[in-house]
Amino acid sequence: MKDRRWRAAAVGFAVSTAVGLGLGIIGPFGSYLSGTLPVRTAYWVVCLWAGWLAFGVSLPILARWAEARRISAWTWTPPAVAVLTLLPVVLSRTLAVRLWPVVGQVGWLEWYGQGLVISALATAGMMWATRPRAATAERPDAESADPRDRLPARLGRTVLCLQMEDHYVRVHTPQGSALVLMSLSQAMAGLKDVDGAQTHRSWWVARAGVLGVVEDGRNTRLRLSGGLEAPVSRARVGALREEGWLTS
Repeated sequence: MKDRRWRAAAVGFAVSTAVGLGLGIIGPFGSYLSGTLPVRTAYWVVCLWAGWLAFGVSLPILARWAEARRISAWTWTPPAVAVLTLLPVVLSRTLAVRLWPVVGQVGWLEWYGQGLVISALATAGMMWATRPRAATAERPDAESADPRDRLPARLGRTVLCLQMEDHYVRVHTPQGSALVLMSLSQAMAGLKDVDGAQTHRSWWVARAGVLGVVEDGRNTRLRLSGGLEAPVSRARVGALREEGWLTS
């Protein structure tokens, strides 16, 4: 964490220095007509450093504080910008008047107004650049041995049952189902951490998804959440009954 903060500070000062050098060469706001290039450049670099100290350091701290208290950015940002602008404004005007006394003709209020506009635009750009990105859904991993990794994110990772369909396995979840290209035995091996059992040569069922038992003559099915029913082969009835699967 400390390393990231130091890197961020270093990048901020580097960018501030680069922008200050550029402004020193360009000479905006009439500064091109005042003083030599070294003096003008030093002035803008110092002003940009002050701006970085005021905004680059303070705004991230304020943003984390407000986010922890669920305070809207529209609530805390305007007063924060209004207050933080004071540091670069006071420093820039004090330096400018000392270097170029004629600048004293510009009043404090006008100077602050110009600084406030620049600070507001810079803050808006900074907040837009660092805004939280929407989490991108991870793409299914078609090579994974775990069938859950091959499912679309919208289906989640809670498997109710597996149903063999030709060379595919249909994976049922509470949110729906999807076909994955693998054998039933491969899919069951991938779910070895889930308490389940193969109830039929074409079906595997997770114990947590079982709601009850449906017995129709000699046919037995497991009733699952989501309206699903998984068949139980006659060869598996005895073993499943002993394991407590067929208690209604």
